[in-house]
Amino acid sequence: MAFHRQSSSGAPKPRGTPPEETSHEAAYLKSLGEKQKPVSIKLADGEVVEGWIEYYDRSMLRLTRDDKPNLFIFKHEIMYIAEDGPKRK
Repeated sequence: MAFHRQSSSGAPKPRGTPPEETSHEAAYLKSLGEKQKPVSIKLADGEVVEGWIEYYDRSMLRLTRDDKPNLFIFKHEIMYIAEDGPKRK
């Protein structure tokens, strides 16, 4: 059974490419910051840093860490952000 969209002519309709941005990134980062949710951030060089996102803008974010220096990280250096556990105390 095929799950292709069909045009009025009966031929499968080609899918378009997904959008570069969905506008959900800012909302997600905002929710992480408001909740002070602990996160792990894997950087392009393989290093993993942990803390919570205090501030973000179009090109970077600030990772606040307990007992370590805070970091300003450019978004193009981030491979992924993973939520760690419950809200920090």
